[in-house]
Amino acid sequence: MATLLLLRHGRTTANADGGLAGRQPVELDDTGRAQASAVGERLRGLPLVAVVTSPLIRCRQTLELALPQVTPVVEEGLIECGYGSWEGQPLKKLAKEPLWPVVQQHPSAAVFPQGESMAAMAARAVTAVRDWDARVTAEHGPEAVWLACSHGDVIKAIVADALGVHLDLFQRIVADPASVTAIRYTPLRPFLVRLNDTGGDLAPLVPPPAKRRRRARRPADSDATVGGGAGAAG
Repeated sequence: MATLLLLRHGRTTANADGGLAGRQPVELDDTGRAQASAVGERLRGLPLVAVVTSPLIRCRQTLELALPQVTPVVEEGLIECGYGSWEGQPLKKLAKEPLWPVVQQHPSAAVFPQGESMAAMAARAVTAVRDWDARVTAEHGPEAVWLACSHGDVIKAIVADALGVHLDLFQRIVADPASVTAIRYTPLRPFLVRLNDTGGDLAPLVPPPAKRRRRARRPADSDATVGGGAGAAG
C-alpha cells in the first residue's frame, strides 16, 4: 500500500482577506510563501515517486517553493470546488445566503449557483487520488510515497471518504494551509495515518523496506496493526 501525502497550498491573499477564492487565480501572500518554504524543509529527503497538483496557481506556487527540484503533474480532478457566482465574494456576505447553512450542515445537497455540487467535487477528487494511488503502487510498489497538492474542501472530502464517513460530516474535518495529511489505501479499506499536520516529522511516514517489515511484522490482531505500522504514530 503506497502512502499518499495530501498537501494543502499555503495561505493566499483571499484567505487573509476572508474571501472565497474558488477557481480564481489568487496567489500566495507572504505568509503563504513562508509556509510553503517551511513545509518544503519537512518534505526534503522523502523519496517521493510522484507529485501531482491542482492546476490552480496557488498550488503550483506552493510546490515551486516547497519542492523546487520537482516538476509536478497537473491533475484536473484536484481542482478546487467550482463555487460559481460565489467566487470572489466575502465569506461574511455569503454567510447570509440561504444556501450557506446547507453547505455547512448538509453539503451533499449543496449545488453552487452557476457552479459545481459538493457531491460532484468529492466524487471526482476521490476518484483522482484513488486512480493515482493504484498507478503509483503498480509502478513503484507498496513502499512508495507520493504527494498531491490541493485545496481545503477537496482534501476534507478525500479524508471523509478515507474515514468512511458521509460527506455531510466533512465540515468537521480541518485542513489548514500548508498542512500535510497522510492516507494509505489497502484492498479492504483506507487508513488515515496523519491529519492536518503542520509541524511534525514526516520521515516516519516512509514505510520500511519490505523484507525488514516482514521480519518485524506481528500477527495482525487489529486494524491499527494492519494499517498503521511504524508510520501511524503522530
